Amino acid sequence: MDAVLLSRLQFAVTVGFHFLFVPLTIGFALLVAVMETLYVRSGDTRYKSMAKFWGKLFTINFVLGVVTGLTMEFQFGTNWSEYSKFMGDIFGSPLAIEALMAFFLESTFISIWIFGWERVSKKAHLFAAWMVALGTHLSAVWIIVANGWMQNPVGYVLRNGRAELNNFTAVITNSYAWHEYFHVILSAYVLSGFVVLGISAYHLLRKQNVEFFKNSFRIALVIALIGALGVPLTGHFNGQNTARVQPSKFAAMEAIWKTGQGIPAYLVVIPSERSESNPVEAIGIPGLTSFLAFNNFNAKVTGLKDIPPAKRPPVAPVFWGFRIMVLLGIYFLGMAAFGWYLQAKNRLLDSTRFLKLLLYSIPLPYIAINLGWMVTEVGRQPWTVYNLMTSAKSVSPVAVSNVLFSLTAVTMLYSLLVVLDFYLIAKNAKNGPEPINEVEDASTVVRSKFVLSSNS
Repeated sequence: MDAVLLSRLQFAVTVGFHFLFVPLTIGFALLVAVMETLYVRSGDTRYKSMAKFWGKLFTINFVLGVVTGLTMEFQFGTNWSEYSKFMGDIFGSPLAIEALMAFFLESTFISIWIFGWERVSKKAHLFAAWMVALGTHLSAVWIIVANGWMQNPVGYVLRNGRAELNNFTAVITNSYAWHEYFHVILSAYVLSGFVVLGISAYHLLRKQNVEFFKNSFRIALVIALIGALGVPLTGHFNGQNTARVQPSKFAAMEAIWKTGQGIPAYLVVIPSERSESNPVEAIGIPGLTSFLAFNNFNAKVTGLKDIPPAKRPPVAPVFWGFRIMVLLGIYFLGMAAFGWYLQAKNRLLDSTRFLKLLLYSIPLPYIAINLGWMVTEVGRQPWTVYNLMTSAKSVSPVAVSNVLFSLTAVTMLYSLLVVLDFYLIAKNAKNGPEPINEVEDASTVVRSKFVLSSNS
């Protein structure tokens, strides 16, 4: 246990915990904005009640997510100072824009959204909701642009022992970043959709607020299905880009040891790093891996044996993380499609097993998303900046005891925050929505009757 390993563990813990909050924030912001749009357009206060209920869960998650994000950024100075010196000129630019543009946008308009009910006009309040949704999506852009540069460094020159920015356009148009971005955003839609579906299923099983949660289910199912369809598509293009830019990561993902053409894809594979081979390979499809990587069944794919051992990523976590993530993605698509079928046939309330399965599935998108990031980050090792700077050279000159202490403290603090987040969300989710304002609901009915009588 040295400072490098402990610092990596600490950052992994920090990012892993933080990313329990981020995707739900992104997806919930969009869902709440859609619900409020339906309210403003139709005048139906049921949609207002939905926006308030799911907005409360969004707010809890947003606030605790901000806390975990702020702590994470301090580690660039405490644990990774050499890395910050080397690429701070490039890495700092998108992070600064994220804070000044996206985070301020979110923070400003979320206060209007929380406290502005009945204080500002409906359209102004709706505008605030969409600005919060826009802010969450923009925030992800700049964070992933920074990460994309670490995966595929572009738009820089090496000068005075450090990387200096010389083409900002190249940095923000980095193909790796944008492949990552759309994959992450659609994954966030899957997660938020399944959280709403699971909570709605909980209440539908108990026949509580049936109409409310049927409508919530219907809206969440749309975003979950969009995400479940988009994730494998963007994941495919992301994988192709990885094969081109980071052949070592792609080889670890597929457990390819020998460079060759027409590499097959096996449905059953068990890799062994010790023997640098796959002792178990079964049910192979000739040339499929080559085709998936380069759209050519006879394309050449680099194997791990042609990469120096010191420059290879650890195969087991990358390979198995990728496999489990793909299987979960198939599961989400199947569940969303079946939910769509049941809803179309008006059989949702009678399908108790399916509703129970949705409830128990709430943790699965969290697992899938964090496995995706594990594949992305561990698959880049031993590099902090791919082919430019290793993790060993990026760490701060700090005592092992200090890193161990901070790792322990961060783990305990973040565990407490995650428990608090899930407790508050579960408590409010179980309580269900507040009753619709009877006065406002009555006024809506009066207006509807007036319109009907005028038309007649």
